[in-house]
Amino acid sequence: MTADWIDVAIASTVDAGELMGLLGDATVQGAWQDESVIHLYWPEHGWSPDHLRQIEAALRQLGRDSVMPAIHVQSIPHRDWNRVWADSVKPLRVGRRLVIRPSWEAVVLQPGELEIVLDPKQAFGTGHHATTRMLLEWLEDLIQGGETVLDVGTGSGVLAMAALRLGAAQALGIDHDPVAIDCAQEYARANGFGAELALRCEALAAERVYDLVLANLDRQTLRTLADALAGCTGSRLLVSGLLLDQREEIVAAFAAAGLYPGRQRDGDGWLAMEFTRAQSCEGATE
Repeated sequence: MTADWIDVAIASTVDAGELMGLLGDATVQGAWQDESVIHLYWPEHGWSPDHLRQIEAALRQLGRDSVMPAIHVQSIPHRDWNRVWADSVKPLRVGRRLVIRPSWEAVVLQPGELEIVLDPKQAFGTGHHATTRMLLEWLEDLIQGGETVLDVGTGSGVLAMAALRLGAAQALGIDHDPVAIDCAQEYARANGFGAELALRCEALAAERVYDLVLANLDRQTLRTLADALAGCTGSRLLVSGLLLDQREEIVAAFAAAGLYPGRQRDGDGWLAMEFTRAQSCEGATE
C-alpha cells in the first residue's frame, strides 16, 4: 500500500491544540494526543523539512519542555486520518455541570448540566488538557452571576463560553492568532451566543477592569503581560499553563504588578493560580 501520509509523533506534555495554533498551518490534516505523545498528520506531498523546523520553533515558544522533546517522523499508509482523529475526541464532563462535546457525539444531559459543542480544529481548547480543565472547574465555583469576564489567549473560546453558560453577563476573548479567533467565532455562533460574547484578534490593553480575568498562557507570556493583566483585574485573576516549578517566578512577577497569590490547583504536573489585589487568608491549596 502506498505510504502517502506523514505522522509526526512528539513526546511532549504540551497541549496539541496550543501547538497547532502556534503552527497556524492549514495543511495539517489532524491531531490527537495519546497520553504524553502528540501526533500531527500531513499529506506526504505537503510535507517538507521546513515543517519540522516550524514545529521545533513552536515547541520552544511554548516553553513547556526543559529540553527539546523527541520528534519522530514516519510515512504511513493511506487511511482516513481525519476520521481516526475525530473518533478519538469524546465528550468530556468537567466538574459538576459542564459538558463539552464534539457535534458528532450526542450526550444525554443530566438535570443542571450545561453543554458546549466544540469540533476541534486548528484552534483547540476542548477542556481535555489539564491547564484548561482546571480553570473550567474553578469557574463553576467562582461564577455567581452577572460578572464581566476577560479571557486572554482565548483559543477556542471555551473558557469565555463556559463562564457565560455558568451565569456571567459578558465575556471578551482575545487572542493574537486570527485563525483561533475565526474558529472561536464559529463556535460561538454554533452555541447560540450573541452580543454577550465578543471574540477579537488583538493585543491585551489595560483599558477596562473586569470582575474576572482568565489567562491560560505560558510562563514567559504571563511574565510579559503581568502589568497589563493586573491593570485589567478587578476582583480576581486566574492563570494557568504553568509547570509546578514555575510558581515562585510567576508569584514574583505579579507581586511586582500589585497582585498577590491566593488559592491554587494542580493536576498532571500543571499549576493554576489565583491572584487578587490584597493578600488573602485563602492560601490553602485545593
